[in-house]
Amino acid sequence: MIGSMNNQNILPVKEFREELYQTFKARAAASMNLLDALTSNTTAKTVVELSLSQFFPRGYGSLYDAINSYTQANEPDKEWQAQEQAEMRLIAGYLPKPKQRKFWLLAQDATACPRPYAYTLSEKGYVYQPSLIRGNKPVTIGHQYSALVVLPEKITAQSPPWVVPLVLRRIPIEQTELLVGAKILNRVLSDPDLPFHAELTVDVVDSKYGVATFLGKVAHNDNAVIVARSRSNRVYYRPYVSPEVLPGQPKPKGHPAWYGERFVLKESDTWGTPDQTLRTTYTSKRGRAYTVIIQSWEGLLMRGKRDLPMHDKPFTLLRIRMLNAEGKPAFKRDLWLIVMGKRRHDLSLLNIWQAYRQRFDIEHFFRFGKQRLLLDKFQTPESEREESWIQFVKLAYVQLWLMSNLVNNLPRPWEKYLPQVKDGLVSPSQTLRDAERIIRQIGTPAQAPKPRGKSPGRLVGTKMPRRKHLPVIKKNQKLPAVA
Repeated sequence: MIGSMNNQNILPVKEFREELYQTFKARAAASMNLLDALTSNTTAKTVVELSLSQFFPRGYGSLYDAINSYTQANEPDKEWQAQEQAEMRLIAGYLPKPKQRKFWLLAQDATACPRPYAYTLSEKGYVYQPSLIRGNKPVTIGHQYSALVVLPEKITAQSPPWVVPLVLRRIPIEQTELLVGAKILNRVLSDPDLPFHAELTVDVVDSKYGVATFLGKVAHNDNAVIVARSRSNRVYYRPYVSPEVLPGQPKPKGHPAWYGERFVLKESDTWGTPDQTLRTTYTSKRGRAYTVIIQSWEGLLMRGKRDLPMHDKPFTLLRIRMLNAEGKPAFKRDLWLIVMGKRRHDLSLLNIWQAYRQRFDIEHFFRFGKQRLLLDKFQTPESEREESWIQFVKLAYVQLWLMSNLVNNLPRPWEKYLPQVKDGLVSPSQTLRDAERIIRQIGTPAQAPKPRGKSPGRLVGTKMPRRKHLPVIKKNQKLPAVA
């Protein structure tokens, strides 16, 4: 596919860049130059190397000034920062309205930012990170970030895994991934300036979110439906049906029962007859055909907590099986999905399954951000600066998404036979290769630098104090006993 550089395609990109430039509170020109250098980066392996880009006509010190100014523009005492909110509303204004489906699709997850050798970094702790070596503990030392992204509609099954990141926030070491994720989702759904406030919105999450700690805090949103994967060893309950009290008999005493018969995922004899069953076909990207069987049970309940009751939050449970051409299960375990929300009946079984399948695109975003956009490469002893750098990565990815319609796609020899290349679809990596040409033709709203001579620097003989080494914080660490 050859990108068309006509006004219809260029205009949204130019407008976005102009509006984004206006949101920067200080050092706007340096911030825009840094963003362009990151968006077109194909060679830099560290953040400071971005100062060598043709789009950063400043010294490397201005690169750090831009990051520092972003930190200073936010108010650390406020839970929802003004700069972050302005950018989120700006990005949401360029989202295409869903046409093939009747709902917005969001996804949430968390990713680690490893900093095992940052001895002076504040608030670092043990965070989850998958390990390729079997038997190793999947942990690292550093920070963890919670992400909320929009999953746009796909043209074909071969469409690249584009997402539109709205929020990337660091998870404080004293809080959990589920608590921060629930706060982010509630804030996004309650913002009247975002389209998700008044329209049906589906949020797809992994199995770690399929618990009362997360679902109980977000199920109150009227227009939200949460689709969460369930572990295969969970136990749920049907609503309790009280026996009929005959005239003259005393009413039962005590607290009314909430939970009735058990629904054990490992025990098929507790399931009963499903309320709905759907049988369809699915063809993978490799051309393999599968038969998909989707069964659903309505009105199930999960156990809550003392301060988080769940008896009034029923959900639909889906069991999804995939059979190969021989009629045998394609996977060792079935896929169980929890569908919770007041408007969950507005979705068909096929809608729910297709929505959850697209959840894995957020994993591609994390990998692309770390491999190409230096998401976890900024070395700093200050957590606030690291958080600011993460926001530049988010904005750079959004710019690439908007530029995908302008790309001159010149695939490499080993790529020209891929199905998505034949269909004219452009991936984030292919957009990154052509971003330099696009930015050069569109131009930048940033003003040119005005050199003002050399800075005198520190006085001769000045000795900076050494930073204090800070301990690694471990969650749920027991406090010393008081004598």
